[in-house]
This record gives sequence, structure tokens and C-alpha cells, in this order.
Amino acid sequence: MAHTSASGNQAVTGIRLSTNTIAPQERQSWLREVICREYAHVDITSPGNQGMSQDLAIYSGQNLQLSVIRSSAISIQRLPQEPWRNSQDAYFAVVLVSGRYKLSQNGREAYLQPGDMAIYDATLAHRVQCPDDFSKLIVAIPRGVFRERVAGADHCTALRIPGHTGSGLIASHFLRTFAGQIGHVNTQEFAALSGHAVDLLALAVASVRPLNVTLSKSRVFAMNRIKAFIEQHLPNARLDTAMVSQFSGLSPRSINSLFASEGTSLMRYVWQRRLAQCHKDMSDPLCDGRQISEIAFRWGFNDPSHFSRVFKRQFGSSPRDYRCRILSSRA
Repeated sequence: MAHTSASGNQAVTGIRLSTNTIAPQERQSWLREVICREYAHVDITSPGNQGMSQDLAIYSGQNLQLSVIRSSAISIQRLPQEPWRNSQDAYFAVVLVSGRYKLSQNGREAYLQPGDMAIYDATLAHRVQCPDDFSKLIVAIPRGVFRERVAGADHCTALRIPGHTGSGLIASHFLRTFAGQIGHVNTQEFAALSGHAVDLLALAVASVRPLNVTLSKSRVFAMNRIKAFIEQHLPNARLDTAMVSQFSGLSPRSINSLFASEGTSLMRYVWQRRLAQCHKDMSDPLCDGRQISEIAFRWGFNDPSHFSRVFKRQFGSSPRDYRCRILSSRA
């Protein structure tokens, strides 16, 4: 249960999970379910059929989720499926604390030693191989937040960021210190430190970005203008490619090329932003008196069946079931 610090701010509390509470024969399936729910849809195996054990502590803020993980040897393979939850549409940065770690994505492989870091796109195929006991930090940063800070982020996945020198050392040390002191941090401090963490990670990732990656300031500017326009017009059910094209002066092909560089399309991005706003409203006590359909229509959905399907695909439960859980938790 959360407590209040001397300054009057609520202390940060996390979700703590451990295989120690699970029968040995059920640990692998339980852990797979936890990883699928909290991180990405994966399959897991234990090298040499060893007994599987893992302890996790997860701390969540608005633009950052920090996980502290200690585990036995494990191999993790991302399966080809859409993210279960909106929070999984993110880049993950791994900071290896102890052990050995191999990360593979986009045809690249990063072999990490303690202190080293690497990033990967949680929505795309990847593989993690840890042949021994290990401990690590996982920092999850929403896709949009990270791409605003690191142009060409997709070209930086599965690249080793050395933790013994330069910006990699600074970022790695900061994150490990952050995790070690999190029990003494209140929610306001967590939010402020999270911002510093994202900035330091961005610098460290940029330090290993391939030199042949061409960064176009005009493309970044155009994308930011389009996203701002979309946010302003999300409630308009008629928001479509033609409307965005007219506003931006760009052809539909050029617009979708911009979004393709972020691994999505214009309308998929629009739907994700609408779903995020619906999810936010359904979690807001001020909106408890509103019908689910009213919330959906408010954010531009005009087909309740379609809304229900995409909401369940994005968040793992139907709007009705999610609403019931939220209301029950307040009872």
C-alpha cells in the first residue's frame, strides 16, 4: 500500500511479482503470461530445461515504465501478434546489471556485458538469450515520446551501447542509481527523474546511431504538425487522409511515407490515439457517469462494434469488461 512522504507527496509503489509464489511445474506458463501482459507477446524457454525463476518489480509513470528484473537463464522470442496493451507500443531499453545478454532484432545482434545498454522495438520480432542467471533493468518509453527525441530510432535497435564510457556510462549509471533509490522517491520526483532518464537514454542511443542515417528536419517538422492537427481533430469522425492532406499540403502517399518510417500508417495512428483517449476517459472518475458508447462517439468512433473489437485487440479486454473492473476497484 502507498504511503505519504514527509513532503506530503505519495511515495512510488510498484507491482512485485515472483515465481517463488508459483508451483515449480507451473512457473513457465505463469511467467510467459506475465511477460505477455506487461511487455510483449512472447514464447519463453529455459536453456537446458533448468528450473525457471524470476523476480520482477514494475514502476509506472506517464512517459516511462521501469522494471527491475532478476532471473534464471531464459530465452525469449517475440511472437508475430499485435500488442495486447497500449503500453506495449513502446521502445524498450535494457540495462544489464549482471550476467550475459544477447539481443537480436532487424538482422542485428547486441552482446551485452554488465553496465551495457541496448534498445529494441517491443512491437517487432526480437529475441533475447540469457544463458546464465542475470539481472537487468527494462525502461519502456512510449513510441511517440522516444521518436520525438531520437530521429532514426529504428536504425538504433539491437546496437550495443557501451556502459563504460561517454554518454552510455552516464545514462547507465543514472538508471541503475534511479532503480536502486526508487524506494525513497515520491511520485513527483519519479516523474521528474523519468524525464531526465529519457533525455539521457536519447543521448546514449544517438551516440551509436549509424552515420549513414539521413535525418531530415523538414520531415520531423511535417510529422509534428500533422500529429498536432490529428490531436486537435480526433473527435471528428470525418478525420481521414484527405483532411490531413488538405491541411498539410502533402500527398496521401507522402503522409503515409512519414508514418511508415515509424512503423505504422496514418489511420492506424489515428485509431491508436482515439483508443488511448477512450481508455483514459474510461479510467477517469469524472467520466464514470458516461456510457461507453458516448465516450467512443466523443473520440470519433461511429461504429460501436468496430470500437469494441479494436479496443479489445489493443488492451486485451472488451470495453465493458474493462469498465467493470475500473468501477469495481473504486467500490
